[in-house]
Amino acid sequence: MSLAEHEQQILKSCDQVFDDAIAFTKDMVRQYAVLNQEQGVLNVVEGQLNDLGLPAQRVEMKHDAMCGHSLYAPVEWDHENKYNLVSQLNRGEEGKTLVLNGHLDVVSADPPDMWTHLPNEPWEKDGWLYGRGAGDMQSGVAAMIYAVHAVRHAGFEIKSPLTIQAVVEEECSGNGALACLQQGFGGDFVLIPEPFGPQIYTGQVGVLWFKVVVRGKPAHVLDTSAGQNAIEKLQLLIPWLKSLEDELNSNFRASPYDAIERPFNLNIGTIQGGNWASSVPSHAQMEGRIGFPPGMSANEIMQRVNDCIEQAARTEKAFVTEKPVLRFHGFRSEGHLVDMADPGINLLSGCHESLTQERPKEYLSTCTTDLRAFHFYSRTAGTCYGPVARNIHGIDESVDIESIRHVLKTYALFISRWCKLEPA
Repeated sequence: MSLAEHEQQILKSCDQVFDDAIAFTKDMVRQYAVLNQEQGVLNVVEGQLNDLGLPAQRVEMKHDAMCGHSLYAPVEWDHENKYNLVSQLNRGEEGKTLVLNGHLDVVSADPPDMWTHLPNEPWEKDGWLYGRGAGDMQSGVAAMIYAVHAVRHAGFEIKSPLTIQAVVEEECSGNGALACLQQGFGGDFVLIPEPFGPQIYTGQVGVLWFKVVVRGKPAHVLDTSAGQNAIEKLQLLIPWLKSLEDELNSNFRASPYDAIERPFNLNIGTIQGGNWASSVPSHAQMEGRIGFPPGMSANEIMQRVNDCIEQAARTEKAFVTEKPVLRFHGFRSEGHLVDMADPGINLLSGCHESLTQERPKEYLSTCTTDLRAFHFYSRTAGTCYGPVARNIHGIDESVDIESIRHVLKTYALFISRWCKLEPA
């Protein structure tokens, strides 16, 4: 599709505001918004929205309101005092509603001494912007907000309903996006600038978090046989969980995931235990994550993990006196496939093609995003389309700077074609 004159003006505006979008990204990275330390980045984003004439509304996360919903993920921390940020244009007006959603929270960057520079001190090198959250996904948040600003900066007023959502807890529960939807901030189509590159996101797996706690018998190391080592007992469970991972990948890899060798991954993310080097440890625990296929319910995968631990406890002699305790917290998110026939997908593909003269590639994910909340809560169509990032959740996370510009322009072009515009 060729570019209309007003679209060319909007793309020119994107270039004019781009440096400010990069500065905004750096301001967010500096806040290091790990779990339960999101206030700094919320302050930055709220200030930026207000400065751009996009008044921000705080959308609180209330446990009592959410806990009865099937999409709610029980967590072990308090989020009663947390909130998301929403900016709405033209609520209640006629027209198709567009939602731009992005998360502000990041994962831990420990240990920082493995990084080239401190992870909350953004730096640039060879066209890449580095720092925790630069890729996942604060550059995407900047691109989507500045896409709205660029349209208005070009001299056009958006007349259709449009909602910007900047949420927390995407990395661990999805409860931030759920709170927004439950309080009425939905729409007809959602775009999420996750850092999987400028391609159409076609689906995602389910994700379950779990915790296993094991108790042993403390004793002095002068006679370790007098005790039971909880850490060693905990380790016995890992091969059983790996067997469950093998089973999922062998028996449940239906299309389109049959094209990926091992889409459903187990990760043992944390292990803690013991309290003294010369004492047989009396306690140990591990937290893990396992992926599961679209079409499998959260209850079914929880039952499979439970059966796995139960079978290990019955088989391993170390658990004769006391069984491991299994708990579920955080993600219990089911997978789904994107409706590629939706008109919004076709429009996004056309915007990509207008900018690149090529049809976009497709990306099938082996992780999860907040897209599931829109799909399962209200069957809202949508996809992810974002910058190019490297080492997300890893050391020296970075994002290709020009890919941020591309996403900003693609979103601005999408707004121009999805929404009704009038000269300001």
